[in-house]
Amino acid sequence: MMPIRTLPSVAVIADAHFHDTAADFGFPGIEIDGRRMTMRSWSDTRESTRVFNESAEALHAALEEVRQRRIRHVVLLGDYTDDGQRTTTETLRAILQRHSDAHGTAFYALPGNHDIFGPRGRHHTKAFLTENGRSLSVSSDARFANERVVFSDRMYCEGYPAGLDPMAAFGYFRRSEYLHWETPFGLSDAPEDRVYEVHSPDGCNVYQLMDASYLVEAETGLWLLMIDANIFEPLDGAFEAGEEAAFTDSTAGGWNALLRAKPFLINWIADVNRRARAQGKTLLAFSHYPALDPFDGATGAERTLFGETNVVRRTPRKAVEDALLRAGLSNHFSGHLHVEGVTRRGEGERTLTNVAVPSLVAFPPAFKVVHPAGQEIAVETVEMSGLPVSRRLCQGYRQETVLAGEEQDPAFAAESYGVFLRGHKRALVRYRYFAKEWPADIVAVIADKTVADVVGLLGERSGHPQATTLPMFELIADWYCLRQGATLALPHIEPERLALYRALAERFGGAPENHDGSVESFLGIFFGAMGLFLDRAEAGTRRLTIPLSPIREKVSV
Repeated sequence: MMPIRTLPSVAVIADAHFHDTAADFGFPGIEIDGRRMTMRSWSDTRESTRVFNESAEALHAALEEVRQRRIRHVVLLGDYTDDGQRTTTETLRAILQRHSDAHGTAFYALPGNHDIFGPRGRHHTKAFLTENGRSLSVSSDARFANERVVFSDRMYCEGYPAGLDPMAAFGYFRRSEYLHWETPFGLSDAPEDRVYEVHSPDGCNVYQLMDASYLVEAETGLWLLMIDANIFEPLDGAFEAGEEAAFTDSTAGGWNALLRAKPFLINWIADVNRRARAQGKTLLAFSHYPALDPFDGATGAERTLFGETNVVRRTPRKAVEDALLRAGLSNHFSGHLHVEGVTRRGEGERTLTNVAVPSLVAFPPAFKVVHPAGQEIAVETVEMSGLPVSRRLCQGYRQETVLAGEEQDPAFAAESYGVFLRGHKRALVRYRYFAKEWPADIVAVIADKTVADVVGLLGERSGHPQATTLPMFELIADWYCLRQGATLALPHIEPERLALYRALAERFGGAPENHDGSVESFLGIFFGAMGLFLDRAEAGTRRLTIPLSPIREKVSV
């Protein structure tokens, strides 16, 4: 019997969205308890799918967990910065380098849609808090500067390849300690040797863009396939060469756009997979974007209920699955959607498993650790919900809301990071989802009612004791928590609520094709989706095993 090879574990951190609360953007920030901070506003935070100011402490906690577990290899699965700001990326580089120098950790980065933009980059304008919770904006575009907008070129997000330079030591370029390193174009790591051609639909705008994909042998027998699925497609029309407006944003592109713009990557993936099998290597594949629907079909109702939401636009099509199965890929780790999920497709020896890695700055906060062994890999989830909440940050949020004449958000009193992020999810429902995705007439009818009142709209009475006191708003927030968190969400939702949700799904759940525009049919589809989320959560596991493609042991000649 062939002995099982022992390979090192790999930590996978997705969507850290690091924001430096000590960043210098040319204004003094807000002082709280004697400490000045460059602090983003709660009014922006509650409209964003991630929190900002908490990101630094979450990242440091994750790296400390990596240190304590003596993990030597860490994959940063894209969106490692808040929005690619020059100063933010430089500060992150210094944090990672210090950790690497102190503990011998090797980092392998991939670009996400928030880290880099096109060939020339793009401007950003962000709101921050100043004294007493007042708001002030910082912009990298000097044209916006006035008494309430500070100009700082450190707010600018770079393009390819300049945006990779601060992170050059973390996989993007060859290092002497790598046992093997290559790109889809060969062995050269020079940016000019890693370009592909892309053009607008009308063929008038043509660009040579850099691709940052690479394959690295982290240790003997372990190959990490790092796929740059950031796609910037030129638009029709007349533009200044390379300007932001000349390209589609990569956010909703991902693998769907990759099939059009970078088909050479599919051929490279197939070739790497063949070589890995022939040489007896364990191959792990990564990109920022999901290669399979991370919700495994559970969000099929969203298009019917809410139209083209971010989730709908970012869901990979069947063609992506087919292409990667043909290429022989057996596993893929993704971020981007801040979701916990495992999706499997294919049959027999040709199967593909996509592991969606949660974010550190959205509910539920977690990262993964991959343990390769023999013909399979075990994937462990490391949860970060138990971290403390920064009282200093919450004090800043309170100053802001007092100045605005608003009620204090319950999230500010949270006793743990997980509870804080669940509170943030509630705020998201009111300030983002209701405002941008939900039909206004539905919100007007159900948002301020109890669950029992809503059941009454369906012509029935609920005998469940929770229904008479539970606000429908709370159920809606938990709907989103279950959608994003799957198994990880269950411990955060009270058992009595979960029992109520299951009963509502079984009694009233309907299919998307039954929607006739009425409140009743909307609720039926909504409760039906709740049932799918519960099924997915209850079937999940915090530790899973993924079979690898059969490996032919290397033969010496």
